[in-house]
Amino acid sequence: MVTSTADTAETRTTDTRTVVAEFVGTALLVFFGVGSLVLAGDYINAVGISFAFGFTLIAIAYAFGRISGCHVNPAVTLGVLLAKRIDIRTAVEYWVAQLVGGIVGAAVLFLLAKQVPRLVTSDAFGSNGYGGRSPVGIGGGGAFLAEVLLTFLLVFIFLTVTSKVTLVGTEPLPVGLALTAVNLVGIPLTWTSVNPARSLGPAIFAGGGALSQLWLFLVAPMIGGVLAAGLHMLTHPGQPVAEEEQVAGARPHTLWGRRHGVRGPATGEPEAKGPEAA
Repeated sequence: MVTSTADTAETRTTDTRTVVAEFVGTALLVFFGVGSLVLAGDYINAVGISFAFGFTLIAIAYAFGRISGCHVNPAVTLGVLLAKRIDIRTAVEYWVAQLVGGIVGAAVLFLLAKQVPRLVTSDAFGSNGYGGRSPVGIGGGGAFLAEVLLTFLLVFIFLTVTSKVTLVGTEPLPVGLALTAVNLVGIPLTWTSVNPARSLGPAIFAGGGALSQLWLFLVAPMIGGVLAAGLHMLTHPGQPVAEEEQVAGARPHTLWGRRHGVRGPATGEPEAKGPEAA
């Protein structure tokens, strides 16, 4: 197969767009989700914070779902990787973009928080924790189990309601509702991570115990993602195949499920390229 210069340039552009989408989406999730806890937690409480996370995810999924799938969570990307919807190179690019996006989102939030008089950020700042840093004092073992189970639910729902890489149509709604439910349960326990990128950024700026306990909120969500992918492969075998491929048979495809420059069987016209045609 001969790869044209135009195809190579378009693939490079697509890769850049997906990475940027994951970076910006994660930064927004951290800024608005964690920001609801840091800046407005005393006014909206756990219920309001939970809905802030869920609504933010739904909004950015509609904005970026057709570009990258709006994973904005390394655990979700790991589940998608294990479900064989992306390759390892794409997964690594997503992970880097998500972690950097989480740090940048937390940095902007930190700058804003510093403008609020008497707002304490040291060893707090919306970071996750267990023991003395947990609202209910849950221990490390309980926190680990909680984060695994809560992440399992979130990733399993994501894999179940999506059939490809992207998050489109009404699919963001159940995923956003799952994140809301996860936060309703998890905030009293650990302040809810289920997302290593969400935990990393705030912990860096909180320092102290937030950093010493960070390992749990990096490891446990990834284990939850692995378990979710494993169960999904048992309960939904073959789901990643797109509907058009089930009709026409498997064929080589790009991230968007289309081959560049292939002519439609009926019209002879070139297929549309890029997420705008999805």
